[in-house]
Amino acid sequence: MSVQRTDVAIVGAGMAGAALAALLAEQGLDVLLCEAGEPQAALPPLPACIADVDPRVSAINVASRSVLEAAGAWSALPDAARCAYQAMRVWEEDGTGRISFDASDIGAPELGYLVENRWITAALLRALAAQPRVQLRSRETLVSLRLPDEPGRPAQVQFASGLGVQAALVVGADGAQSAVRSLCGIEAPPRDTGQRAIVATIRTSGSHAHTAWQRFLQSGPLALLPLAALPGGHAASIVWSADAAVAERLLALDDGDFARALTRASEACCGEVLEVTPRLAFPLRQLHAASYTAPGIALVGDAAHVIHPLAGQGINLGFADVRVLAEEIARARGRGEPLASADALARFARRRRGENAAMLAAMQGFQRLFGDTHPAVRLVRNLGLGAVDRLAPLKRAFMREAMGFH
Repeated sequence: MSVQRTDVAIVGAGMAGAALAALLAEQGLDVLLCEAGEPQAALPPLPACIADVDPRVSAINVASRSVLEAAGAWSALPDAARCAYQAMRVWEEDGTGRISFDASDIGAPELGYLVENRWITAALLRALAAQPRVQLRSRETLVSLRLPDEPGRPAQVQFASGLGVQAALVVGADGAQSAVRSLCGIEAPPRDTGQRAIVATIRTSGSHAHTAWQRFLQSGPLALLPLAALPGGHAASIVWSADAAVAERLLALDDGDFARALTRASEACCGEVLEVTPRLAFPLRQLHAASYTAPGIALVGDAAHVIHPLAGQGINLGFADVRVLAEEIARARGRGEPLASADALARFARRRRGENAAMLAAMQGFQRLFGDTHPAVRLVRNLGLGAVDRLAPLKRAFMREAMGFH
């Protein structure tokens, strides 16, 4: 068995883990980044049609763009791999309530960007390849973890390959089924929303107008997210969250009937849906770790929290975790503290847990509010959306929050 010593060991080389590795290496720290799979560092080819688009797409807000810029990844993304959106339109199926958000209202050029996850990950790994302080190891499955015996001592992790690692800090960036979280004994009971999310890429007869469209249906929210123009025409990514029984019926439709159902459900906001890629579906669950830290341990991204996709904030919360953890490590070192001191980890958890908990609660509230068919509740929803749409200061506050500015 070999034993390797490093400043920080990050388990999980997805978007959050890779971004954190880059930020910490910029601080002069040695980082070991381990991934159970085989990351593909090469940038993917640009899509020529919707069949080439990976259905896993993220809405990147402006704050997350700053993280990717600091990590050296944003410049690797060509214009054709990202689509800026300047507006958002939200309305509901059963009523007249609607609200519009426009970047121009706060003097911003855009609200955010839509980018395929694989492009973000590949751009981050490309940046790490030029960083001598980061070692990336693939096919490394975590099997055991030992917390420090006393303050100032390293945490110890063991991988199935026989690799042992001693690190001042071990970071779990290994997703909703986090092995790091489990081996630390941190509880994170999942809450089943009773819905499934259907994702696909579509071609439409009309333009998305660089707008994110979201309609609240009684069975769940439907989002049409703008993608960069393709040679074959206008493209968008969909996330259709629906109660399980409704989702099953939608998945059973052939492509033509599904396209027609989608055109009706979206009220043809981007024109007629002409083509749909094979649909993927997954159950929607939320979770929130009981703690973000343990001695010598920190959790970021989905290892710490999983949120309903209706707000498109999942990876943005993860990048915010990464930014704050890197800041608190830098602060600790600047004060002469160990980088994984109890105070540094406590500051990280304090700064992130409240915001993430508030977002999780808000998503649960939205799901209940828009799923309620009682006439009185429907009336309040319509009046509320209309009132907010007329209150410019409140709308600006919402937009700044969604863009990651606090």
